[in-house]
Amino acid sequence: MANIINKFSLNGKKALVTGGGSGIGRAYAHALAEAGADVAISDINLDSAEKVSEEVNDLGVKSVAIKVDCSKIDDIKNMIDVVVKNWKRLDVAVNNAGISIWGDAHDFAIEDWDRVMDLNLRGNFLCAQQEAKIMIPQKHGKIIFTTSISAVMVNIPQFQISYSVSKAAEEHMIRCLAVEWIPFGIYVNGISPGAVYTPALETKELKEKVPIWEKLYPIKRLGEVEEFKGAVVYLASDASSFMVGHIMVIDGGYVLY
Repeated sequence: MANIINKFSLNGKKALVTGGGSGIGRAYAHALAEAGADVAISDINLDSAEKVSEEVNDLGVKSVAIKVDCSKIDDIKNMIDVVVKNWKRLDVAVNNAGISIWGDAHDFAIEDWDRVMDLNLRGNFLCAQQEAKIMIPQKHGKIIFTTSISAVMVNIPQFQISYSVSKAAEEHMIRCLAVEWIPFGIYVNGISPGAVYTPALETKELKEKVPIWEKLYPIKRLGEVEEFKGAVVYLASDASSFMVGHIMVIDGGYVLY
């Protein structure tokens, strides 16, 4: 029987994190690198991607930064081409890029609806599709999506119908892809965070919401990005070899209410 610590090792694996330039994506990249994987960092902000890539390099593994708009198929194809050119294969793909736009449903702009769906749903599907095209011939791979507790409940006090609907659809997409691709040795799963302390919360509008959100959580605080590192390593590693199409909720107990 293999040592349990060895099952979590990612030594020699080649990984990709979209939206890896900040927040949870940055924590994912660090976690995969700390477990031994080489990690490609893609982000719409190249400066952020390059900064995280340097941090990953400092952990003793290889990294590459790629500027990518994950709502654009040409950018996605180029991202995969860069990874394959550098490493010849892709073992772990974390589809983490996403956006949220708040607004009342009765006058929510269709342009904003499309922006959210184009990235959170269509874009993440296109990323997975291109990743699978590399993994299917390999007969192995791990694809991990970042979803949200907004997929299964209605967040308050803000209204964010497009985000919630996109994440609900993304979670069912995970289940569909998991069934379709497991015969090829590709494991598709998701991580569903609750609200998390990130630099984005430093804006005035969001700062005002933080005390309200904190009171809603049984744990009486939001999550820290570091608290998602174990989950991504678990899903990326051999330790999760019997987990297929699962959405791992990490939310301080919010959805228990």
